[in-house]
This record gives sequence, C-alpha cells and structure tokens, in this order.
Amino acid sequence: MQDISITVVYDNNPYKEGLKTAWGFSAFITSPEKTILFDTGGDGSLLLSNMEKLAVEPNKIDIVVLSHIHPDHTGGLGSFLEKNPNVTVYLPKSFPTKFKDNVQDSGAKMVEVEQPMEICENVWSTGQLGRWIKEQSLIIRTERGLIVITGCAHPGIVNIVNPVRSSPHWGTDAQYLTSNGVNTAKDLVKDDILFVMGGFHLEWATKGKIEKIISAFKKLGVRSVGPCHCTGEKARSLFEKHSGKNYINVGVGKVITMADLQ
Repeated sequence: MQDISITVVYDNNPYKEGLKTAWGFSAFITSPEKTILFDTGGDGSLLLSNMEKLAVEPNKIDIVVLSHIHPDHTGGLGSFLEKNPNVTVYLPKSFPTKFKDNVQDSGAKMVEVEQPMEICENVWSTGQLGRWIKEQSLIIRTERGLIVITGCAHPGIVNIVNPVRSSPHWGTDAQYLTSNGVNTAKDLVKDDILFVMGGFHLEWATKGKIEKIISAFKKLGVRSVGPCHCTGEKARSLFEKHSGKNYINVGVGKVITMADLQ
C-alpha cells in the first residue's frame, strides 16, 4: 500500500505556521480504502480549526480510532461527532460506560476493541495493551514494511513494537489474534518496521533509558522514527541524534508520505 499519507492535526509540538498547538495528539490518515482519524486531541474547537486550515474535511472521515481514555486524546471527539456522526469509532473495551453511551447517542457506530483486530484492509489495531492504562496502537501495512502509530505508548513503546513473547502470527486473511503473551506490532504482521511515530511517553525518562530504547529500535530494524506529543524534548533530540536522516520532525501540520520514509 503506497498511497498513504499521515497529517498531524493536533500536537503540542509546532511545525506549520498558522496552526495552534496544545497538549494532545491527533493524526489524519488516508489510505486507498478508508480515511481514519487517530485520536482527537484535547480540545474540539482547536482540532476543527486546525483541520479546516489543513483542508481536512470532517465529513470525509470514515473511521475514528481512540488510543486510550485520557482527555488529551479523546477531548475533541464530541465536537468532531457533531460535524460527522457517520463514522465508526474504535475504542478500547475498557472505556467507561458513560463515554461509550455518549458515542452511541451521537449516532456513530462503535466497536469495542479488546483483542487485536483488522480495522480495514492493511490497517490493524494492536488490541488494548497495558495493565493500568489500557491503550491500543495502530498498525498500517505497506509494501515496504509496517507503520506504527501510538497515542502515548503507556504500555511501553518497545513493548508495542517488539515481539517480546512468542505468539501465533497473524496471516493476511485473518482478523483476530489471540495470544497468552504480549500482542505487539511484529507479532501481528511479520514485516519490518518502516516507521514508528506518535507519543513515546518519555517526558521524564533518563538519558540512559532513552538510549536503551533507541538501541532496541535499532535491533528491531526500525528504520524511521517520528516521536512527538509526550515524548519530550530530551528524547526527541536523542532520537534525532541517533537516527540522522531517518528522523522525521513531527509537529502539528506535518504531512508524512511514503516518499518521506527511507
């Protein structure tokens, strides 16, 4: 799948002039089959304002995927659904009943995600991961490898990417994978990791911990990285230092296509 683009419509890191920044994350993804909004940032009016400036039309979006319950990733959903309730919202099963009721009351379809599942052709959810904060990440298969998009990576960014325990591998025609171990990106689809982007949850991490993660990424064959949101400036700088031309500077307004990925 080469015809894909990722537009960051909400982030606390600046990139394109004229757009507003705020703590949170949201990305608009186009693929040949569906258009996806991954997370909705923390403020609906800011989200919609940035989308308008980036020519991202709410009524052209087919699917919304919410990574986890924190308001900096779900706060813009209500305003978005007022503009376009004709979407399917994929959210972790662990979300509160009240939140789920609000989604359904808006007129949107809702899918509760527990195990890894196919969302549309070449796009999967990891399923909800983590013990305390349940979170799902998005996996996109391309002809050159996997793209992994995380909201905050509360389960650990390496645990999302790394096949830390053996489990059944997901074939291209299967929809679900059940594992007694950790469900991760490379467990789901046996491909190289082309690109990992999003919040890595390293705001307060030590330099030593960050460098261990960078080393793990290299051992896993991660080719390009685009850390943003809750990654923190120290970690972003270290990733840039060690990744060189394979570092993608991600902030609000950044558009990433396959041509940007080495």
